[in-house]
Amino acid sequence: MSYAYHEPSELDEALALLARHGDDAHAVAGATAFMLLYRQGLLRPSHVVGLRRVRSLGGIRDDGGALVIGATATHREAERSPLVARHCAALARAFASVATVRVRNQATVGGNLAHADPAQDPPAMLLALDAAVTAVSPGGTREIPLAELFVDVLTTSLAPGELITAVRVPALAPGTRAAYVKFLPRTADDYATVSVAATLRRSEDGRVADVRVVLGAVGPTPIRATSAEDALRGAAPDAARIAEAAALARDAADPIDDVRGSAAYKREMARVWTERALRSLVA
Repeated sequence: MSYAYHEPSELDEALALLARHGDDAHAVAGATAFMLLYRQGLLRPSHVVGLRRVRSLGGIRDDGGALVIGATATHREAERSPLVARHCAALARAFASVATVRVRNQATVGGNLAHADPAQDPPAMLLALDAAVTAVSPGGTREIPLAELFVDVLTTSLAPGELITAVRVPALAPGTRAAYVKFLPRTADDYATVSVAATLRRSEDGRVADVRVVLGAVGPTPIRATSAEDALRGAAPDAARIAEAAALARDAADPIDDVRGSAAYKREMARVWTERALRSLVA
């Protein structure tokens, strides 16, 4: 491999390396996405900055009811964390859905979000939970809602030299239920044909007080199916209304033809799995 590898122990040192080497530098943590892109010839940096020794980027903690997951926490850590499970069991399931145990032991939460692969599991669930990332650069720190982080396939709104330091998941309103489901065409380490993350909260009269539906793997970014949400909000979530919402989620999907199915098939699967997710939340 023809790059210089740097392994700083402090965040400021990592930021300085990225600033010094500019477009010739690439940050990694677990490096699972990096190695895939490197082997395909899609990424050829001269300098690679490893972040695993920067201790301030790790860990999972509760912050006044919000869940904060450090950027270098692995998917396996998040999957097995009591804090994650207590905050939202569906989020723990989303982390547990990523590929295989071997991959989850290496791949990191921050790296997954920075990679911006729309077929990955955590982004859709985190978007449904209204999460945001904290990003830092030599110019300062900012919070980026996930709805604004993902721009296109493998493209984010992160500025050059900017690093994700953590993802923050706000406390769920009392009574909120969440679900994460996906359809795998082949083996567990394959990409999903479609995934659906959803949250739903009912008012005392049984009507839908709040709902979020996010589709994964059927567009260039995770897709918020706002039309499906609008069809449910304020309504009694009976079978007919859920079917109507699921049909609107199908229309929100923007897939491509590939080995996991035609675009038309994926749209229909988005409807089917959205209906299943919503039914599970009102059962």
